[in-house]
Amino acid sequence: MTLLGAPGVRVAPPEPLRAITGVRRDVAAFAGVAPRGPCREPAAGGAVARSVAVPVTSWDEYRYRFGGYEGPGRLPYAVAAFFAQGGERAWIVRVVHHYGTVDDDGGRATGPLGALTVTGGDPIELSARDEGRWGDRVRCRLTFTAQPLPVRTATPGELLVTPGRDVPAGSLLRLRLPGDERRLRFVERVDDVPDPDGPGALRRLLLDLPLDRATDDCDLVTATLTTVDADPLLPRTETLAGLGLRAGHPRWLARVLAAESALLRPLDRWAGGTLDLAGLDPALPPAEAVLAGGRDRWDEIVPEDFWDARWVPGDERPGAGVHCLAENDEVALLVTADLYDPSPLPAAGQDVGTPPTVAGPDFAVCVDVADPSPPATPPPAGLTGLALDPLLPADLARILACQRELVRFAEVRRDLTVLLDVPLGLPHRRVLQWRAAFDTPYAAAYHPWLDVAAPDDARDALVRVNPSAFAAGIIADRERRRGVATGPSNQTAAGAVRASTLVTDDEHDQLHPEGVNVYRATRDGLRLTAARTLARDPTLRQLSVARLMTVLRLSLERELDWAVFEPNGDALWSEVRRLVTSFLTRLYAAGALTGATAREAFFVRCDRTTMTRADLDAGRFVCLVGVAPAEPLEYLVLRLTRDRDDTVRAENA
Repeated sequence: MTLLGAPGVRVAPPEPLRAITGVRRDVAAFAGVAPRGPCREPAAGGAVARSVAVPVTSWDEYRYRFGGYEGPGRLPYAVAAFFAQGGERAWIVRVVHHYGTVDDDGGRATGPLGALTVTGGDPIELSARDEGRWGDRVRCRLTFTAQPLPVRTATPGELLVTPGRDVPAGSLLRLRLPGDERRLRFVERVDDVPDPDGPGALRRLLLDLPLDRATDDCDLVTATLTTVDADPLLPRTETLAGLGLRAGHPRWLARVLAAESALLRPLDRWAGGTLDLAGLDPALPPAEAVLAGGRDRWDEIVPEDFWDARWVPGDERPGAGVHCLAENDEVALLVTADLYDPSPLPAAGQDVGTPPTVAGPDFAVCVDVADPSPPATPPPAGLTGLALDPLLPADLARILACQRELVRFAEVRRDLTVLLDVPLGLPHRRVLQWRAAFDTPYAAAYHPWLDVAAPDDARDALVRVNPSAFAAGIIADRERRRGVATGPSNQTAAGAVRASTLVTDDEHDQLHPEGVNVYRATRDGLRLTAARTLARDPTLRQLSVARLMTVLRLSLERELDWAVFEPNGDALWSEVRRLVTSFLTRLYAAGALTGATAREAFFVRCDRTTMTRADLDAGRFVCLVGVAPAEPLEYLVLRLTRDRDDTVRAENA
C-alpha cells in the first residue's frame, strides 16, 4: 500500500506475479573423510557444530576448501565423479569423530604470534581453521603500519583531531614525546565536540592511560596479518588488513579471524582480551607464528559418526554428520562416500604399469632387472575405525544397519533420496539378500563399484570409487538437461575405467526387477542401465516418478505459501486452481504426465466439494490434485521376421 500525501500523480507498486515454477532437485550432498575442511565450528548459544555443510560448484572449489586426494578417504574421488558427469552444485560435509559431550579441539595446529600477549598474560596464539596436519604448513606474519594523525590540540589524557580520519574506539596510537621517547596508548572513547575556532566539530580521543605530558606528535597504528599455506599442489596466501589490537575495535584481530579467515581461527582464551602494550616494542617490529601440532585423526572415525543419534525432527541444536543437512531444503541427493572402508586406497607412487625390460632386437637369454622405480610413498594413516569387510557376516550386518540409518533420515525428511552402494565384493546371491532389507522410495541402490584414474592424483594405481557418486552426477545432469521426469539412466559414467565386478546377463535379469541399478560395460564405456528406487510399491519403483512426486509436493508447499491468511473463499480457490493447473499443464507438455489429453493426465479440484463446513469454520483450505506420472521406457521389444527371399525385418512388437 502506498501512503498518499499531497495531491499528485503516484506510481502504484506492481502486483506480485504469482506462479508455480517448480523446485530444483539436482543438488547433491556428499559426506566423507577429507584432509581439511570446516568442523567443530562455534554455533548459536555456545554450542559446537561438529559437522558443517559447505556448498561448492566445481572440483577446484572443493579442492581449495577440503584438500585433494592426499587423504585415505574416497570423498574427493566421489565429488570429482559428480562434477565429471555434469553436476553443478554440491554440499560437502566433512565427517570427524565425536569424542563425547564436549568435542575435542586437539587436532588443530597452533602457534604463538611472536611474544605478544593479552592483558593477564595469555599468549596470542593462532590456530589452524580446520583440524589436520595440513595446518603444520601454515606460517603467519603480523606487520604494523603507522600513519601520522594530525592533532589540533592535546592534553596528557586526550587528543582533539579533525573528523576526516576514521579513528574508532580501540585504535592503537603511537605518541612521540620530547627526547624521541615513544609511547603506545589505546583510544578508550571517541566523542564529537564543537570546534572552538569555527563551525563544525572535532573528534575527541580519550586515551586509556594518560601520558606524563601532552604531545601532538601522533601516529595511528593498524596491523596486517599475512598467512601462507605452503600446500605443494595449491599454495595460498591470505591477507587481513586494517586490524585492531583491542577487543572493542571493530576489526579486532580475533573477531576478523573468526569471521573472515579461511586459514586461521583465534583460541577462546585470548579472543576477548586486549593486547598487552607492555610486551610490544614501540618500534613495532613484525611478529611471526609457525603453526605445529596438527593431527589427522581420521583413523578414529567410525561409521556412527556419519549421523547424530541424538537428533530429533525440529531439533534446534546443530546436528552432526548428515543431520547437519536437516534444515537444508536445497539438497535432494545424498552420497556417503566413506560410510565404511572396504579396502584401503593404494599408496601414492604405487604403480601397476608395465614392468621394466631390457629387451633388444636380438634373441638372447633373459636378464633379471631390479625395479629402478623409487619405493612407494608410505600411505597416510588409514580409516581403521571404518574398515569393514562386507564378506564377513558381522561387518555386513553393521554396514546394513548404517545404511538403514541413512534411509530413516531420508524418510523423515521426505524430500531426500539416499544413493546407496551395494557393498563391495558381495556375490550375486548375497546382493539379492542385501537388497531385501529395504523397501523405500527414498533410496536407490547402485552396483558394482567403478575404478578411476584421476589425472592429478599422486596414486598411480586405479582407485575403486562408490558407484552412487557417478549416479548422483548423472541424475543431476539429466534433470538439468531434460527435466526431473526423465529417467536418469542409459548414460555412461565419465571417468570410469572398469567395473569391480562383471555382471552377467543372467545376473542383470535378476537384479533389475529387484531395483538394483547396474553399470555394464558397453562399446563406449560403463553405462548405467536403470534408475529404480528400492520401493516394493510398483507405482514408486521408478526413480523419476518418485522424484517427480516429491517435486510436485514441494512446489505446491513452498510456492503456495502466500495463500496463508488469504480470505478462504471463491477468489482464492479460483486462483489456486489456475496456478496449479498451469503448472501441471507445463509438466504434461514436457512429457512428465501420461494421458491422451491434459484432462486424462491430471485433475485439480478446489471448491466447496473438497471442503466441509467444519473445514471452512476452522479456516482450513483443501485442494485435491491427482496426476498420472509417465514411467520411462525400459523395454523395447522387436519382432524379427524372415521373408521367403531370406530378407530379415525388424518390427516393433
